[in-house]
Amino acid sequence: NRFGLSLGFGSKTVEEVCNENKVDCNTFLTVINFIGEGSCRIDETIELSIGTLVEYLKNSHSYFLDFALPGIRKKLVEATSGDEKNEIDFLIIQFFDNYMQEVNKHMTYEDETVFKYVEGLLKGDILDDYTISTYSKHHDLVSERLTELKNIILKYRTSKSNNSLMFSTLFDIYSCEAELEAHCKVEDYIFTPAILELEKKIRENEK
Repeated sequence: NRFGLSLGFGSKTVEEVCNENKVDCNTFLTVINFIGEGSCRIDETIELSIGTLVEYLKNSHSYFLDFALPGIRKKLVEATSGDEKNEIDFLIIQFFDNYMQEVNKHMTYEDETVFKYVEGLLKGDILDDYTISTYSKHHDLVSERLTELKNIILKYRTSKSNNSLMFSTLFDIYSCEAELEAHCKVEDYIFTPAILELEKKIRENEK
C-alpha cells in the first residue's frame, strides 16, 4: 500500500503490477527484500528510482501519522478509561502524546525539507548550504521511545481494568515499533546513499 499498489492483482507478475501503477520494479523489490530479510546491506549494482523511494517514504509517513499511531492512541485511551485516578495510566497517555508530537515533527521535517531538497536534485538543482548529510545528522531512530513506553506499561501498570485491551494495544505497539525500525533503516541504508550518489553526480557535472 505504501507503494500505492492495491490488492486484487490476480495472476499478474510483480513487474506487471508495478508497471501498471508506475512504480519502479527494481526499487520495489529492493525495499521489500531489504525489509523482509532484515538486512542492512543492498546490492549497489541495482539502479534505483529516487522518485519511487520518495513516494514510498511519503506514503509511509501518512501511514504512521494518520493511521498507525492514532489507532494506538485510541486503544490506549480505551484501555486506561476504567481507572481515571490511576496516575500511571495518565502518564502513559501523556508520554504517548509527547511521542506522537516528536514523530510528527521528525516526519514533517522530512516531508517539507528533505524531500523538497531531493525533488530539486532530480531537476539538477543543488544547494550550497544543505546536503543529505545534514538530514542524516537530524535522523534519530524514532522507534526508540516506543521501547520506553512498553517498559512503562509492562513494569508499572498495575491496574487490572481492561487488561485484554491493554495487551492488544501492547501488541500494536510492538508491531509499530518494528515497522518504524524498518522504515528508518530504509531511509538510512537505501534512501540516503542513493541521494549521496545523486549529489556526487550533479557536482561532477558542474565541474
